[in-house]
Amino acid sequence: MIQISGKTYDLTDPVVLAILFGVAVIVLVVVLLIVTVKRAGKSAVMAEILASQMGGVNSRVQMLSDGQQQLFGGLNSVTEAQAQQQAQTLRLMEQRLAAVQEAMTTNLSSSARNTAQSLGELQQRLKTIDKAQENITKLSGDVLSLQDILSNKQTRGAFGEIQLHDIVSKALPSDAYALQVTMSNGKRADCLIHLPNPPGPIVIDSKFPLEAYEKLRAAKTDYELADAARQFRIAVRAHIKAISDKYIIEGETADGALMFLPSEAVYAELHANFPEVVRDGFTARVWIVSPTTCMATLNTMRAILKDARMREQAGAIRTTLKQLHRDVELVVERVDKLNTHFGQARADLEQINTAAERAGKRAARLDNFDFEELAPDPVTPLVPARPAE
Repeated sequence: MIQISGKTYDLTDPVVLAILFGVAVIVLVVVLLIVTVKRAGKSAVMAEILASQMGGVNSRVQMLSDGQQQLFGGLNSVTEAQAQQQAQTLRLMEQRLAAVQEAMTTNLSSSARNTAQSLGELQQRLKTIDKAQENITKLSGDVLSLQDILSNKQTRGAFGEIQLHDIVSKALPSDAYALQVTMSNGKRADCLIHLPNPPGPIVIDSKFPLEAYEKLRAAKTDYELADAARQFRIAVRAHIKAISDKYIIEGETADGALMFLPSEAVYAELHANFPEVVRDGFTARVWIVSPTTCMATLNTMRAILKDARMREQAGAIRTTLKQLHRDVELVVERVDKLNTHFGQARADLEQINTAAERAGKRAARLDNFDFEELAPDPVTPLVPARPAE
């Protein structure tokens, strides 16, 4: 860029380069002419030639000057056009920058709202996670408490009794069972269901062979597995024998009893891998039930109780119907007697009406003062009224 007379010209512009090249050529020619004049100053011919050449140079310089003026005019036009183009370009750039800025502002505002909403949702989820963590912590404590309960035989027995009571209370009415019942042999049963004969009252006793089951689950070698399975069989068979000996009493209970296992896992393990122990229970008339199968069994018992009560109510209904039939017979008899009384009353009323008509006729004759001899009227004897029965 060069600045001449307050105007700026771009050196990369071809027109400017052409003008500069022409000026440089003119300067070079002038320098050469000066050198030539100095060297040929002694020769007149050379002076004349130089003068003629100088004249040509002057004419060329004039032509170059005219071209320079035209070039300056063209440069001014180009400069103005470039200025207008630059102004228009600046305006377009300003408009586009304003549009971009507005779009960026809108996007930033939307992003800020979305971010704030996301942060709010994240905060709510964090609160939910914190609450779930608290529940998990509490549940962990409850699990530890349950482990403490199940680790002791007495508390484990109480756990099974409570679970049995909860299931029985949901399945049967309160008058259909009794808890902690002392039998005639002095043994106390966890629950006694009052079923009608047959089959009669049936005992449900809770047993929980947890220790043998845990050893079975913890076994790693074949030897440990076989030993744990043997102990599990022994434990379950001991419970079956105890229930059969204590709670199946002839003439007092049903010819069988239920052993309640308060664990679905133990029940599933027993039926899946120890079917011979289950058959031993059948032989001893002891049926093993889990919480799920116990509920199903109790629902069946409830249907039996309902049927028995319906039979009892049907007998009461038949008795009441007999009494009602006798009452209806008495009403029919009394209606018949009343109809007889009504018939007698109708006959008496008809006779009274006939006598009243005759009396009216006689009274009419007396009103006429008829002293002629009157033929005597036949006298109809009155029928005395029958005494009421």
